[in-house]
Amino acid sequence: MQTEFFKKKLKNGLMVLFEKRNLPVVAVSSTVKWGSAYETEGIKGISHFLEHLLFKGTKKRSSEEIAAEIERRGGELNGFTSDEVTSYWNKMPSRYLTTAIDIASDITLNPKFDENEFEKEKQVIIEEIKMYHDDPKRYSIEKIKELLYEKPFGASGAGKAEVIKLLNRQQVVELYNSMYTGDSMILSVVGDANFEDVCQLAEKIYPFTKRKVVGYMPVKKNAELIEKRKGIDQAHFVFGFHAPNIQQKERYAYETACTYLFDGMSSRLFQEIREKRGLAYAVKGEIDMGKNYGYALIYVGTTEGKIKEIKEIILNEIRKLKGTEQKDLEEVKEQLIGQRDIGRENSVGVMNSLMIEESAGDAEEYYKYPERISAVRLDDIKKISELKSFSTFSLIPQSAPIKNTKK
Repeated sequence: MQTEFFKKKLKNGLMVLFEKRNLPVVAVSSTVKWGSAYETEGIKGISHFLEHLLFKGTKKRSSEEIAAEIERRGGELNGFTSDEVTSYWNKMPSRYLTTAIDIASDITLNPKFDENEFEKEKQVIIEEIKMYHDDPKRYSIEKIKELLYEKPFGASGAGKAEVIKLLNRQQVVELYNSMYTGDSMILSVVGDANFEDVCQLAEKIYPFTKRKVVGYMPVKKNAELIEKRKGIDQAHFVFGFHAPNIQQKERYAYETACTYLFDGMSSRLFQEIREKRGLAYAVKGEIDMGKNYGYALIYVGTTEGKIKEIKEIILNEIRKLKGTEQKDLEEVKEQLIGQRDIGRENSVGVMNSLMIEESAGDAEEYYKYPERISAVRLDDIKKISELKSFSTFSLIPQSAPIKNTKK
């Protein structure tokens, strides 16, 4: 498939990314290069809180009007906060391109910050934090990051309830004004549209504002931790290790090795842990990379008495990467390139992938993926078998005390 991709930095500082498609649909995101990685412990969770607040209404639209203008035209909208970006997106029939860009930009540029909504949304966030805590799997996956990196980077992006409670409106508005600037934003569009039309609209809408350069550098560590919790029957085990960041060429070798280890039912760990030994139902993994960080994790839902065995299986499979054969490597490459081809079907996924690559380096790297994966060599994979440092987290059931029935 011939891809038409365009990229341009406008006079107002905004970066515009565009992939042309013929299907009469358009996906639009307005993104700021600011996320939870840049926060200190005293304001951890403020980026996520801002994301919520920006959906609560602008100077032109109420929260209900924002949703109605998208959904009543058959579209959908959402947003997300990650370590390095906060993004607001929608997807609509392409005849509503102007509306799609106008609403995405209105949310990011013109928030109302209503005092009543501000206090009410605090409670919503606190309930969200409780929900994440009460989900053992999610809690365990967040905890492994805390064991791989020092705080504040290692802490949950949702923040703590006590921190959210103390945030005040002026503090949030000041941070918004300093971080949500034209030169720190990306407009990513995928769909049936004209690039020049997109640029002209964006040039009119986005103001010229500059942000003081900010950065962060996470501090790596490794640790192992066991926690007990009442009310759960299953043990949750997570194994994590550091990986290259998104700008390092070694990222592709790690993606290849991790796919071989834990991606799908044919992966080594799924076969060894579930299929051959029946030690677990859920065996899943993921790799997360940004401009200044990278790590991989493997999650297994099991019983407490099997954790030690599962940990040894994981370490053994990583060591066995040293014996990877060319045939195995070529099969995994084909799997990754095929997954990318299938993923191209999802315009929202492509829109976000282009934005993430741009925020960390260059959006055009997205299109070089097959070439980069094809260039991975056996020696690159074998190096990963030498892994020496890792972190583990276990969340295990706290057994109820045995009642003394003697009188």
